[in-house]
Amino acid sequence: MNDVLLIGTGRMGRAYVAVLKALNKNIVAIGRSEEGTDAFTAETGIKAHAGGLSAYISAGNAVPAYAIIAVDPSQLYAVTKEAIAAGCKNILVEKPGALFKEELIELETQAKAKGTKVEIAYNRRHLASVLKAKEIIKEKGGVKSFTFEFNERTNVRSVIAQLGVEKQTEERWFIANSTHVIDTAFYLCGEPHELDGFSAAGPLWAPLPSIFSGAGITERGIPFSYHANWEVPGPWDVVIGVEGGNIMLRPLEMVAFERDGKIEPIEFDNEIDQKYKPGLYRQVEAFLRGTSNLPTLAHQITRFTWYERIWNGRLLSRKFCKGSDT
Repeated sequence: MNDVLLIGTGRMGRAYVAVLKALNKNIVAIGRSEEGTDAFTAETGIKAHAGGLSAYISAGNAVPAYAIIAVDPSQLYAVTKEAIAAGCKNILVEKPGALFKEELIELETQAKAKGTKVEIAYNRRHLASVLKAKEIIKEKGGVKSFTFEFNERTNVRSVIAQLGVEKQTEERWFIANSTHVIDTAFYLCGEPHELDGFSAAGPLWAPLPSIFSGAGITERGIPFSYHANWEVPGPWDVVIGVEGGNIMLRPLEMVAFERDGKIEPIEFDNEIDQKYKPGLYRQVEAFLRGTSNLPTLAHQITRFTWYERIWNGRLLSRKFCKGSDT
């Protein structure tokens, strides 16, 4: 296997090109518009076919067994469905796989019928920092508790507009983007068993929820809590309580250990994450080898239950909570 089908010629698709080139793979790139594919070819040196996968197949071209789908989240379902029908047997689809649980269920049904393996590309599972955190968790005897935050920059909506993100993706930004952090937390610390939370809407995102707070317990009885407020700037982070202190992924690409109020940075080899989009090289390498630890469609369907519970929570109000004067 040397040919890899890359569907999507935007920013994420170009990040995949750098990795696939380093892995000495022959890239069969497909985009939608002539303008987009021409820009992709000019930047990467890889010839890209316009018109989507259907046009590529109609022209009599064979479809590789391995495919990477890196289109806007609002298009993931339709493109993945098309790739399954076309006969791709191993598909790596960008997170979250689809924006709606019903779409994931349909994709799983079709993938089973065609004998296709589909994995969801949460590349932060392959960050050098996350791998280091896993080592420390093992050394310390396991997780005792954890917290995570999935905040946003206050200018994120203007950034979304500049990137040309589809309207449906913006409306389901929690699913499309915030689940990066949540997946990382649950991957390191365990799947939820119970979860309860609250959400509220603020002026920057109204009428959609933008403030989140809650807690739960994992299948192994480990308590956790979470928080996010998109109305003010804040970090993405995961803090894991272990024997003797806390492992801190703040930001996710860094690791530190907090003990008695003192934070000690931890050194680790992140050369690959400096050279390529963090986590992407190891993710693609594992996908192509068949050794990936990424979510399957079935796993993502289960996760959507928890994601939607965090997102909507018990809606406190559709207007901004002004808070207390005291």
